[in-house]
This record gives sequence, C-alpha cells and structure tokens, in this order.
Amino acid sequence: MASTEQLTDREMTGQSTAEVGEQAMGPAFVASAASVGLALYYFFIQGERELGTFVGLWPPTILAFASYFNQRKMRQQLETLTQPGTKLRDAIDSMMGNR
Repeated sequence: MASTEQLTDREMTGQSTAEVGEQAMGPAFVASAASVGLALYYFFIQGERELGTFVGLWPPTILAFASYFNQRKMRQQLETLTQPGTKLRDAIDSMMGNR
C-alpha cells in the first residue's frame, strides 16, 4: 500500500494521475510495438508463419499486464485516500489534484 508520504511527494511535484498512468504504459507500449514489428518480420520476411503468429500474440498480453499493474496501483492509492477518518471532500480533492 502506498504511504501518505509517497502521495504527498507526488502531489508536491504537480504530477496528475493521468501522467502517472501514461508513464506506466510507456515501456509496455514500446514493447508491444516492437513485438508487432518482430511478428511482421517473421511472418512476411522470414516466411515463418507460425512463429510470426506466436509473436503476434505478445502485444495484447503485454498491454494486459501493464493495465493490471496500473489498475492495482490506482486501487492502492484509492485505499490510502479513503482510509477511515478521511473526509470525503478531502479524498476527492486529493484525487482530483486540487490539494
């Protein structure tokens, strides 16, 4: 679970939740694009259709794992913000980046 100190550091840098999500998906997007290129290379240039099809199944898997880990991170942040004793207005303001 993310600590309050980590969330405070993120808020102090002015980094929004959308920017955090984009940073998390960056390496996954590059890896999936590279595997698409590799799949096309094997399928059309090398003529190895089975290997090209196998490598072509990697991008959805890579993006699914990245999405899962991104959602898990958001859930941990939400649980930290909505701990007992936290006012609803403060939690919403913190999530929206107003605080």
